[in-house]
Amino acid sequence: MLLAALLLVSACGKGDAVLSNVVATDTGQVRGEIRPSHAVFRGIPYARAARWEPPARAAAWSGVRDAVRPGSSCPQVGSSYSAEKSTDEDCLFLNVTTPSTSGRKPVLVWVHGDGAVGAGHYFNAERLARQGDVVVVTINYRMGVFGGFGLPGLEHSGEFGLLDQQAALEWVQRNISGFGGDPGNVTLFGVSFGATAVSAHLIGQRPLFHKAIMHSSFTLVDVPKGAWFPDLDALPSLAWRPVPEIQEIGTMVATGLGCADVECLRRLPVEKLLEFPQIMNIFQSTGYGGSVLPKPPSESLEAGEFMPVPILAGATRDEHNSFVGLFRPGPMSTEDYARLLREAFPERATEIEREYPVSAYASPKQAWAAVLTDRVWATATFRQNTLYAQKAPVYAFEFADRAASTNPEFPAELHGANHSSDIGYLFPDHDFAEDRGLSDHMIRAWADFARSGSPGWPRFSEGRYVQSLAPGAIGPVDYAARHKLAFWS
Repeated sequence: MLLAALLLVSACGKGDAVLSNVVATDTGQVRGEIRPSHAVFRGIPYARAARWEPPARAAAWSGVRDAVRPGSSCPQVGSSYSAEKSTDEDCLFLNVTTPSTSGRKPVLVWVHGDGAVGAGHYFNAERLARQGDVVVVTINYRMGVFGGFGLPGLEHSGEFGLLDQQAALEWVQRNISGFGGDPGNVTLFGVSFGATAVSAHLIGQRPLFHKAIMHSSFTLVDVPKGAWFPDLDALPSLAWRPVPEIQEIGTMVATGLGCADVECLRRLPVEKLLEFPQIMNIFQSTGYGGSVLPKPPSESLEAGEFMPVPILAGATRDEHNSFVGLFRPGPMSTEDYARLLREAFPERATEIEREYPVSAYASPKQAWAAVLTDRVWATATFRQNTLYAQKAPVYAFEFADRAASTNPEFPAELHGANHSSDIGYLFPDHDFAEDRGLSDHMIRAWADFARSGSPGWPRFSEGRYVQSLAPGAIGPVDYAARHKLAFWS
């Protein structure tokens, strides 16, 4: 307490931000951690929820709750790229990083990606908050079978994770002013499945935020045969499923677990649920046709049925390198590449092989990744931005630092501006080794967007403008030419 008081006196004496380590919320007081230029409050309960029930307000507490350690991650089994495991369903916590506990600063609420692993406290918001002069909130939410499960008759099938995120946004509206944030200027942002959730909230049209940022959203991404997992057939989407389909899958899972109804499933230990093969990934998709999303999101975007708020959206230059590296670790020959093209694109395989010849790439794997980056990601991102720009101010970007950190187990030709490699530039940790200048530029642009609704470059609607973000090469890029969009149209 003495150190906090000394820091407060010092900060006030220098005319800097006012920092307090105790803040009152509508459920009780929290004590955070004071640093010289910012404060961090971790593990604040924003809601509580029984299994497959909508979230309710967190229980109130007396006294001052310590908020110096993260709350529990939501249940997850880990993966080849995340060692985190958890079986704790009491997991609806958030974290607040603020440069000041007074005033009314822009607020950024972060939704992490993946949909089966992750937690808000993995993201170090210190520099984003301090350099951007913004308040940053990172959240946990239910994932996989706990966030996307469904059964016939189960209300909110397929949308519990979305409801958690809404509850976090409601908490921000009620409480963020105590942390120096402006509840009238909230930006919701996320990556991958988190960005897809942002698009769902835009379509849901609940006025809980005022701007949106999407990194590598799956909103309009389809799945050609073999594009992700070697044995995965073509799918219209990885992000969305109709609620009846989710309920049908839920019925099969329940039978496999020896249950005839949801009450039986609710009595099962978390560990028993997580033993079911791939149960977290089976329910990564969000349901439509329920209370949040009335119809397929693609139809809602086509019809202009979304909140017309300022949007900052884009993808990375080498998106699909990550998925080829993760899910096709074995050797790939020229013959394998030709076979994959025939299976994924039977009507255009020969034409595609001429447009993307192996001889133009370092390996067949790189050629296959380039095909899918352009066909799957670039076409969907460009289409998404075109649809949003019908009625909203859209600012488009492409993260293009090919020296960004990459999984060291990937072959050299699959390194580059991979899926989600841009996120570390906004949440750099203490051993961040990438380009500091680009990170500073992105933090400034993202904070400017949160503050004013513009990151500092022209709108996408002005000649389909896309800003490329690469060290020493920040500026417009001919996105359509770079990713052969005319060929794919």
